Amino acid sequence: MPGFAVVTVSDRCFAGTQTDTAGEAVTRLIESCWPGETVGRGLVPDSIEAITTLLHELCHQQYRLILTVGGTGLGPRDVTPEATRQLIEREVPGLAEAMRALTAPAYRFAWLSRAVAGLRGATLIVNLPGSQRGATECLQAILPLLPHALEIVSGGSDHPTHG
Repeated sequence: MPGFAVVTVSDRCFAGTQTDTAGEAVTRLIESCWPGETVGRGLVPDSIEAITTLLHELCHQQYRLILTVGGTGLGPRDVTPEATRQLIEREVPGLAEAMRALTAPAYRFAWLSRAVAGLRGATLIVNLPGSQRGATECLQAILPLLPHALEIVSGGSDHPTHG
């Protein structure tokens, strides 16, 4: 089963008029936390159809974690949350809430993020912002939760105690 995928959602990056620094930074961060894991990459324009098509294919390939980068803001072309919601079977709202809560003290506009997270089968999909700083800070906010989340989603049963 493949491990991780990073999908950049950006009209400008897709058109080649802008470099994808956020997706690259997220990929490097994942590779540093999970050495030896191969991280698949994807790039699509800000289009619900393009996003859902690629995410569906990655879920079909049984990636454990898909991180989308971009399209979570208030702009008219920011449709990543809508595309994600079309695919997921169960939402995991705590991940998006944690990203907003932990990054907002340093960046108050984090509260405007519409990012979502959820499960399709055994694949966890998490939306990250499109800026390099926003994407890496949001990922760092939830990194301590991801190993346990992925363990449980894959059928593990080790539940930590609260304390």
